[in-house]
Order: sequence, then C-alpha cells, then structure tokens
Amino acid sequence: MEVVLAARGLVRRYTTPAGPLTVLDGVDLEVAAGESWAIRGPSGSGKSTLLHLLAGLDRPTAGSVWWGSTPVHELGAEAAARARAGRVGLVFQQHHLLADLDALENVTLPGRVRGQPDAARGVALLESVGLGDRLSALPRTLSGGERLRVAVARALYGSPRVVLADEPTGSLDRASADTVIEALLGAAAADGAAVVLVTHDERVAARALRRVRLEDGRLMDEGPASDATTPAA
Repeated sequence: MEVVLAARGLVRRYTTPAGPLTVLDGVDLEVAAGESWAIRGPSGSGKSTLLHLLAGLDRPTAGSVWWGSTPVHELGAEAAARARAGRVGLVFQQHHLLADLDALENVTLPGRVRGQPDAARGVALLESVGLGDRLSALPRTLSGGERLRVAVARALYGSPRVVLADEPTGSLDRASADTVIEALLGAAAADGAAVVLVTHDERVAARALRRVRLEDGRLMDEGPASDATTPAA
C-alpha cells in the first residue's frame, strides 16, 4: 500500500542547563493510506514532540520525515505550511476554532483563506460527523465534543492523505470521547485518509488498527500485554 507518512531515524534533542536532553532517539514508522495508528506512552515521553515533527511544525535534530515523496525535514516553516495544505490535517485537544465564525465557516476556513471556499464540501463533512443541523452554530454554543467534531471536519476539508490528532479526547467525558473518535476514524476512512493519534486513553487506542508505545525515545509495538518489546517498523 502507498506510504503517506514516514519517519526514519528521527531524533529530537534539546539543550538544557543540565546538558543535552534527548526526547526522541531513532524513531522509525511508516503509515500507509487508510491505516489508523494510536501512539501511547507515559507523560513526558515525547508523544506531542513526535506529532509536531510529523506535522512539520518542528524540525528534527537528525533523521527524516516524509509526506509521500516530500522531504519535510528539508523544508523551512513557510514551505512546510504550503506543503501541509491538502496533505496533512491537524486535530488538537484545544480545537482552535475562530469564535466569530460559525461551524460551517470554521470548516471551510482553509478554502476561505485561498479565496475558494467550498460550502458543499463543508456541509458534507459536518453531516459526516453528525453536525448537519449545527451549520450556523457559533463555537460558544457548542459542547466540547461538538467543537472537536467541527475541528475534525476542518482537518478533513482539504482531503489530506493523513490526519494527525494530539490527545483529541483528553478533556471529554467517555460518551463524548467515543463520539469524537468514531467521527474522526469514520470520516477519515470515508476519505481514504490515514490517522495517527496520540492518546492516554486505552479505549481510544483500541479503536486504531495499530497501537504503538513511545518509551525511551523509541516506538515499540504494543502486544496483548502492557509491555512492549518489538520495535515498530
């Protein structure tokens, strides 16, 4: 299958007063079109750091990140932003919706910025996440779960090849979390997009086709038990 996202020998090291701090130490992964991955690990293990590197929001100390054949690690911030449009969708726990725009306007915002909003596409996406009756609702009138579903629809608006989600259900109750994950995975599958999500929630992780754990700077496959010993490929 087509590999839409890859990392090879990914290292992220920071300089601290106490000396160099290595957060990621040789991460490798390959995500194929239509796959869903869940990344778990203890707090401070570097999960969000990894997602930011995969999203092109940060640059690695060493190693490479690829969106298909595009070498993200070689791009500057502006070039990465241009390449990200239409290839990578982002969903964060803090949904970052614009308060003065309604649900449909928030979803179609990427098209509005380019001067080519596609309202029909926005409506279809909001319907796919169960918000077809809230098109004109402002974010302040939506629940936390509904705001995240709007963010999911916005992430999919540009028909990305992969959606990256950082703790998308961390602030939600169980029922709302289930709804958001079902919407994310369902809408992405309908679009043929891969999903990589970071989560602390075992129930959320169980919905993914592949589960990996980040420990000691490396990704390990999660087996049936809680320990993980096989490096992720």
